[in-house]
Amino acid sequence: MKFSKDFKRQMVPEWIEAYVDYDGLKRILREILHYNLSKKRETPLKSLEKKLSLHRTLSGLHRHTNGDVENQVTREGREIEIEFFRKLDEELNKINTFYKEQIEVVMDESTLLNKQLHALIALRLKVRSSCSNGACSPEHQGVEMGSLDSSSEVEMSEHRALEVSSNSLSGSEITDVILQGINQDDESTSVSENNTIEKSNGRPEEVGNNSTNQQGDPLEILERVKIRNTLESPLDTIKGVFKDSKHDDLCFKKDELKKVEAKLRLAFIEFYQKLRLVKQYSFMNLSALSKIMKSYEKITSRREARLYIQKIDNSYIGSSDEVNNLLERVEATFIKHFSNSNIQKGMKSLRPKTKTEKHSVTFWSGCFSGFSAALLIAVALRIETKKLMEEEDPLLEYLCSIFAYIVLHLLIYAADIYFWRRFKINYPFIFGFKPGTELSYREVFLLGTGLAVLSLSCFLGNLYLDLGSTTQRYKTLTGLFPLGLVAIVLIILFCPFNIIYRSTRFFFIKSLFRCLCAPLYKVTLPDFFLADHVTSQVTAIRSLDLYICYYGLGERSQRESKCHGHGIYNVLYLAVPVIPFWLRFLQCIRRLFEEKEAMHGYSSVNYLLTIVAAIIRTICELKKGMAWMVLALVSSSVVVIVATYWDIVFDWGLLRRHSKNPYLRDKLLVPYKSVYFAAMALDVVLRIAWMQLVLEFKLHSLHRMAITTVVSCLEIIRRGIWSFFRIENEHLNNVGKYRAFKSVPLPFNYDEAEESSKDD
Repeated sequence: MKFSKDFKRQMVPEWIEAYVDYDGLKRILREILHYNLSKKRETPLKSLEKKLSLHRTLSGLHRHTNGDVENQVTREGREIEIEFFRKLDEELNKINTFYKEQIEVVMDESTLLNKQLHALIALRLKVRSSCSNGACSPEHQGVEMGSLDSSSEVEMSEHRALEVSSNSLSGSEITDVILQGINQDDESTSVSENNTIEKSNGRPEEVGNNSTNQQGDPLEILERVKIRNTLESPLDTIKGVFKDSKHDDLCFKKDELKKVEAKLRLAFIEFYQKLRLVKQYSFMNLSALSKIMKSYEKITSRREARLYIQKIDNSYIGSSDEVNNLLERVEATFIKHFSNSNIQKGMKSLRPKTKTEKHSVTFWSGCFSGFSAALLIAVALRIETKKLMEEEDPLLEYLCSIFAYIVLHLLIYAADIYFWRRFKINYPFIFGFKPGTELSYREVFLLGTGLAVLSLSCFLGNLYLDLGSTTQRYKTLTGLFPLGLVAIVLIILFCPFNIIYRSTRFFFIKSLFRCLCAPLYKVTLPDFFLADHVTSQVTAIRSLDLYICYYGLGERSQRESKCHGHGIYNVLYLAVPVIPFWLRFLQCIRRLFEEKEAMHGYSSVNYLLTIVAAIIRTICELKKGMAWMVLALVSSSVVVIVATYWDIVFDWGLLRRHSKNPYLRDKLLVPYKSVYFAAMALDVVLRIAWMQLVLEFKLHSLHRMAITTVVSCLEIIRRGIWSFFRIENEHLNNVGKYRAFKSVPLPFNYDEAEESSKDD
């Protein structure tokens, strides 16, 4: 693989603009090469011109003209090289500046993590002291003391680290002190801590240690901190609403220790990944500059190349070693504090294995695609033979609709992933997937085709048993086919074993649960992204009403469409289409409450209008009145206009009149501008097509169910197009802010005023 391709492949997508312009420097080198070749190349005509020029010079004619030409040619070559070194200086200064900024950020974060680690060590000692004094319940005491006694050696070293770090140290000095305390096994410290733990007052006092007596109890650090409430769970949210955090007592419970350790463990892992990316940034840029200078030396055969390489080596990015030191310190600290000194376990958490593509995925995707096509043809022939489209059978509707929409959604999502990867959009970081657990477009396509085979097989079996002349005795059994299919899908989805992409399934379940519990959970991008997709599956969700009707209200035995005769069914028929938009409305309210941005308030109004339009449209469908028809038409038209404008302007960031790309935006990842204009036009057309569900134009050539299915499929396709440009816009926002890492909430909140006064 050429270095240029490898260089682009290993770039941090959000930092692309901060990398060396390798292609630009190579272009200037090619100009120098072409200039040198043109000087050496000498044709017979040029040789004749040179002899004539020499004759004229000797005869005194055009004495100055030839010299001017030579000076002009030499000047041209020098200007190219001057441009090359000017460009080289600009790129070196650019990467030096950016690298220095990143080093300052990681050093500040390391200092903050040191303070958090101090508090964690103190909390561990406090919990251990409480349990040794009988403050824990018997069962809790057994758990706590068991876990603490198994790592008593670690705790002794932690205590020593706290004693030494009580001095006036900060930043990297604190890190050095902590690691020195961790790596030393001091018997006197162990005896000292054992003596202090036996104190009955629960506040350890160091004995026989002058520095400790002078500086005070290291556990006093807990008096200046409290556990931060990030309102991440429903219970925390409720407490946050009815309780003022400013007057929260500084109480540290034993149950909170595991939560604190989990948060700080995640913070250290994210910090380590950040350090690795900073190191990779430095290595790739230095390699690029080295390649450039070697090419320059090969082309020109000049010593300036070696001199400039020395300049690069002496620059900040070439001589700085802070990242390597921090990486070693974080590895040692993480292994000691969060993996019980198990090096293999600790490094596995810090450096997860990269995901590799499997050939079996491609093979089974092809097999399932072929099976799906064959089954689809068989189903179509069976329906056409038995003239099923002429019958109003709800069984056909709810059996095929839900899974057909889900399969289409999976296929569209697979296409989105393909284009995200093609245009270097860092979707795993945006969605917050754990490294190595994100699905490729082939794997999503495999899931879609596999579900298609399962649902089509069930559907074809239902048609054969239900309509066959020799299978009349199986009529009761055929009614259980749809319910069995749903049960199989739910079993696979909630299967606890590590099969069929367990991490992805659990991530989906967690996000869906957080959507359903809105606004009790903090809203993240995966949550509202999934909620937006659920709003495009209203038709599929409404099919669940038929399941309730057939299996819950007893209509399955009669096999007739009597669902609307039940009041409960009508209530569900009215409420179900509103639920996805209501959840999205609650998410906007939660974000407005937390982030204090008016944009979330405007977004909530958008979804509130959609809820009103959905209710009016459903009532119009049930009552069939002209007044309701007019109200439905007006409300739906308003929603279409507002939602289309919101999609294009706010979600996609387009229609910027004064941008570099008129009526688009400044930065575009797709190289063809026509794609964006086509996407905007298509979004308008597909939004208007959704109006067919309100107007219900009578198309005699198509069945009513077929029209509804086509419109619903078009809405899913529109959502897939929306997804690509929405994530592209999010990625560009990250690129503009060089945001390549997600922020992890830290467990402890320091009293900054008290800390600053202490420092003074």
